[in-house]
Amino acid sequence: MRIGISVLTHEGQSIWENGLGQNVLFLAQLLRALPAVTDVILLNCGDQAALPPEAEQAELGLPLVPLRAATDRIDVAIEMGGGLDIEWVDYIRALGKKVVFMCCGQSYVGLVEPTVFKKRGFFSRAQRCDEVWILPKDRTLAPMLEALHRCPVFEVPYLWDPLFLERRAQVVKDAGLAFGYQPAADGTDAPRALRVAIFEPNISVVKCFAIPALVCDTAFRMEPATIARMHVLNTVQMNEQLTFSFLMRSLDLHKNDKVHLDKRHDFAGYMSQFADVVVSHQWQNDQNFLYLDALYGGYPLVHNSPWLKDAGYYYEGSDIQAGARQLLRIAHEHDADHDGYVRRSRELIATLSPLHAANRERYTQRVLNLNARPASAARAD
Repeated sequence: MRIGISVLTHEGQSIWENGLGQNVLFLAQLLRALPAVTDVILLNCGDQAALPPEAEQAELGLPLVPLRAATDRIDVAIEMGGGLDIEWVDYIRALGKKVVFMCCGQSYVGLVEPTVFKKRGFFSRAQRCDEVWILPKDRTLAPMLEALHRCPVFEVPYLWDPLFLERRAQVVKDAGLAFGYQPAADGTDAPRALRVAIFEPNISVVKCFAIPALVCDTAFRMEPATIARMHVLNTVQMNEQLTFSFLMRSLDLHKNDKVHLDKRHDFAGYMSQFADVVVSHQWQNDQNFLYLDALYGGYPLVHNSPWLKDAGYYYEGSDIQAGARQLLRIAHEHDADHDGYVRRSRELIATLSPLHAANRERYTQRVLNLNARPASAARAD
């Protein structure tokens, strides 16, 4: 079986601008290792002739092919990183080839927010695929996707590999900095003064700064010595927005000049210079590369992801008091058990590898079942 996975190239692209680009490459890495798959290519839905520099430097050996040139090179097209041209989709399905929509974003929010808030969004014809594949974080949305796309929806494993993080960490090291949490020296009972970073993108209610900022402020009010600084990334563009300004100025951290607003930065570069703890919050989107970047680097991660309930420092839902208590716990106790924290984190991360046997088995089953499915009509009106 020959498989093509869509990517969206554009000028100035970086592998760090969102998680989807890495998602595509991890899936390609896995599929290429399956005995049932003879070739994997990337379907170029953008305007550049090359992948982002970080992907090119990794030398993954994945050809980047324009859609029409890929017609005779694939048996299955996976729409993932870029929207496939509908006329081309209809044509290849008429030839008996299969099309899968690999849904990585939060699909409910993707439908609703552009409508309610008049935001830009991408929409294609719903009835364009033979199957929809979703990640475990979206299993509750499977009925909605099945009703929308009029085809079966299947859950597939979430994948992650430290390949790109390690390469970025080496660049950081070459610049004279060190990526990775550094425990404080022994011999003091005083709590560690934490430098907290909040990396939420702030482009949706799914991942936003508000709860993490309140977690940090609550911890500061409980025990001021535990918070040295709160860095809130992806917020400089909101600095003049009235609600944002009101919220930030209400914080005791702000009143004590301990808040720094910043633009977007990559994880390894920023943490190696400015922070040692990550505080995060999500709504119905509990699988996130940010969490894995933090855990792999040994950084204490305060989060509300049920998927990682046994990793990092978990608080449920939007329980700000519980999140604040976890921050205090880090300030007082983390350094003493740092080695155990890193070991437990790495054990979990190993299960997400594209080459992990269980992940390969699940995807093998999926592609074989897809191949056995009768060809669908090119278009169902």
